[in-house]
Amino acid sequence: MPIYKAPANDTLFVLNNVLRLDRYHNLPGFEDATPDMIEAIVGEAAKLAEEQLFPVNLSGDQEGCTRNDDGTVAVPKGFKEAYDAYCQSGWLGLAVPEQYGGQGLPYTLHAAVGEYMSSANMALMMYPGLTQGAIAAILVHGSDAQKETYLPKMVEGTWSGTMNLTEPHCGTDLGLLRTKAVPQGDGSYKISGQKIFISAGEHPMTDNIVHLVLARIEGAPEGTKGISLFIVPKFMVGDDGSLGERNAVTCGAIEEKMGIHGNATCVMNYDEATGFLIGAENKGLSAMFVMMNEARLGVGLQGLSVAEIAYQNAADYARERIQGRALSGAKSPDKKADPLIVHPDIRRALLTIRAFNEAGRAFTLWTALQSDIAHRSGDDKDRQVADDLLGLMTPILKGVLTDKGFDHAVMAQQVYGGHGYIEEHGMSQYVRDARIAMIYEGANGIQALDLVGRKLGLNGGRAVMALFKEIGDFCEENRADDAMVVYTKSLKKGLNDLQAATMWFMQNAMAKPDNAGAGSTDYMHLFGLVVLGYMWAKMAKAANEALESGTGDADFYKNKLLTGKFYMERILPETALRKTRIETGADTMMEMAAEAF
Repeated sequence: MPIYKAPANDTLFVLNNVLRLDRYHNLPGFEDATPDMIEAIVGEAAKLAEEQLFPVNLSGDQEGCTRNDDGTVAVPKGFKEAYDAYCQSGWLGLAVPEQYGGQGLPYTLHAAVGEYMSSANMALMMYPGLTQGAIAAILVHGSDAQKETYLPKMVEGTWSGTMNLTEPHCGTDLGLLRTKAVPQGDGSYKISGQKIFISAGEHPMTDNIVHLVLARIEGAPEGTKGISLFIVPKFMVGDDGSLGERNAVTCGAIEEKMGIHGNATCVMNYDEATGFLIGAENKGLSAMFVMMNEARLGVGLQGLSVAEIAYQNAADYARERIQGRALSGAKSPDKKADPLIVHPDIRRALLTIRAFNEAGRAFTLWTALQSDIAHRSGDDKDRQVADDLLGLMTPILKGVLTDKGFDHAVMAQQVYGGHGYIEEHGMSQYVRDARIAMIYEGANGIQALDLVGRKLGLNGGRAVMALFKEIGDFCEENRADDAMVVYTKSLKKGLNDLQAATMWFMQNAMAKPDNAGAGSTDYMHLFGLVVLGYMWAKMAKAANEALESGTGDADFYKNKLLTGKFYMERILPETALRKTRIETGADTMMEMAAEAF
């Protein structure tokens, strides 16, 4: 049976030693985030994830969701109780403003504990996860009346939320959508159309479901310029907040999926359902992208989360399973074979996953901190710098962490050999669940195109140049530190490759855009390698400082440094390969006729 233990000590190391959250007490919400409170929050989150969410993960995968003849949906046994435990403890509103029932704490903390919840039960956590995205969109674009009507119930978890974008004929290209909205003269609209792949679209765990739906108002321009966003509640809401009649929105089917079986992924039918405009007419995409960006960070976190639980199980199996003898001689002479952990190739796999997870955790929390600064700082310059970094990092975090999350779930499964392929050990679920994160909230190829085609040149390249300078300055400032040489030297080489690839795009993509498209995925991963390397360099510096001060667990810091050294020696050099691929351009890739494929 699978195991899971939340990596609380590693999270606290990143928050306290690397990011130094105590330096941000001037920001709203951070004044209460003392080290003691952070430790308490992380500890309680770990307990909830391990004891209440994780125990229904495997059974939820096996049981799945079912649609009844009346259109209602049943979720796996134990999901409702686990969901209630999550909501009643206040986790859904951890970073939401207090005026709507939240706790107003940093989004960085929300991301930190969100990893545990998603590792423990990814399918279950998609229900409150979509709600949090909907809350973010209403907070930014909703009217005061809409905020007062919907947010308190959503924050307490008695109402949930969804996002409805995709239609059978349009996914990424939302300009093709056909769902229509007809004005009724009283401020409401009649919404008609069909949406597919709607996570948590119908379920019995909340009293109401607040659907955020993209639709085109009659007479609106074609394409993305004519799209508006609407609130369409499952049950109508009275002026006093009470629930009224059922709205004309129903679940037509549940998608049969490769993974995340415990989440109800629905086909939603809107048959002149009553909806209410959120934000301005024809500005729906900008409103929805608030939710999309929040969701993309959350999906990146899912990639990390699945890789973490897959790693923990593979490492546990490698320590216990005996197979063959160590190449250097028997390590367990009293047994017929040695444990798998003695074999270099098994260690290569485990250290690869671990190095990614620990850097990915730091990357996620560092990016979440940029979100906090961008939204909470009173300093215009600080907000701009943080917002620039947040925009630049979002496609990298989503694309790289989910691509590698899936790769590493497969790598962890491989440690089991044949036992990883059968369902008994649970590794199959992690591979199946991890696969969707590469696809939804913008397939990873789209993330790469967004990075190369839009984010690099935004504001004259201000964000990318600032980040290059930050990483370069870090390498220079620590160049003379003997304990940091292995980290700074490797990081500088990776940065040089990234800068060269960026320059190549500047010189070769304007006149021939296919060059940018052909190299975009390699560039996204090249960028990710360098950013993860930067996280390792920052962690190494913090670990060395802790060792020098003699505080904390010395073995923890020594193992941190060893894992970081492995990343620098064995993983980061891949930047040269990515750069070489990018510089081959698009000629060969685009030459073959379509009919020949």
